[in-house]
Amino acid sequence: MKNKYILYVLGLFVLVFTGCKEKEYEVPTAPSELQNDLIKRSLGPSIVGLDIEFAYAMALLPEKGKLATATVTASIAGAAGTYMDNKFYSTNSSGTEVGTVVGSPSVNSGNTTTVTYNPDISAATLRYFYRVPEEARGKEVTFTFSVTSTNGETNSYKSGPYPIRRMDVKKGLVLKDGTSSFLSIADMAVYDATFAAANPTKIDIVYLYRTLATVTFNHSLVAPTANAEYRPGVTLPAGLTNKTKLIKAWDIRDAQLILVNNLATSIFVDDIDLQQRNFNDAPDFAINTRAESGVWVETADGKYRAYIYVNSVNNAAKEMTVSMKRLVMK
Repeated sequence: MKNKYILYVLGLFVLVFTGCKEKEYEVPTAPSELQNDLIKRSLGPSIVGLDIEFAYAMALLPEKGKLATATVTASIAGAAGTYMDNKFYSTNSSGTEVGTVVGSPSVNSGNTTTVTYNPDISAATLRYFYRVPEEARGKEVTFTFSVTSTNGETNSYKSGPYPIRRMDVKKGLVLKDGTSSFLSIADMAVYDATFAAANPTKIDIVYLYRTLATVTFNHSLVAPTANAEYRPGVTLPAGLTNKTKLIKAWDIRDAQLILVNNLATSIFVDDIDLQQRNFNDAPDFAINTRAESGVWVETADGKYRAYIYVNSVNNAAKEMTVSMKRLVMK
């Protein structure tokens, strides 16, 4: 019985070894037809004024013909700034992307963007940047990518639909203590005291920088209605009465609000985040705000909600640079 068992095990070993023998690698045969493929490079919600980016790959066996044109047709025409790059990119030994021109600069005609290839191009991947227009707000947009070759072949790739958010984005607003220190959520703009005095209902937030012995104050955002202790040394223009609600957020580094792309983040504030934020019992001040942190905001009339991201602060200049996403609620 023991010998039979050993022979049985040896037989299984031989069977498994034979069945798992690695096959010799064979180079796959390239398809002879015109090929195309697509990836969406941009991440996060699609917002008016920002780009949706794609990489469109096209290839044909050189002996079959060459690439003639690459075209993208959007269901809604893109805003100014929509284009297809006429270069394909490779990475050199130092990790830097290097572009190689393969065609003429793209031409926009209505909702169509086209690159005409140079002669003798058989394969390329081109980047397409769709600048989301105002006409697309709250709607969906789709894209049809297509390629033609010199031998008359065509191929296409449909992508979408992509919902366009209702929110707005404004980046790189500079607040300066004592001068340009008044922020309007409605206008997504920074104003001085003269404008604030003439348009008091537009002012939702006052910026100030203070170093106090009693409390860590530093860079702060406060509503005009905040108690005087939260705006020391500030004399408000007459008529500023908006009781804006503010909630500090320490760890929401929105990738679409970053000005210098040296912060790795995959966080995105979306419409639903602003819609569902609970502002019950929220204070009307946010003191000691810091770079790479943020503040949730609801205006006094409830018409707007926003997320303000602090890009940077400067103690010596008493400045704060911010970017924001804002949603109309009413």
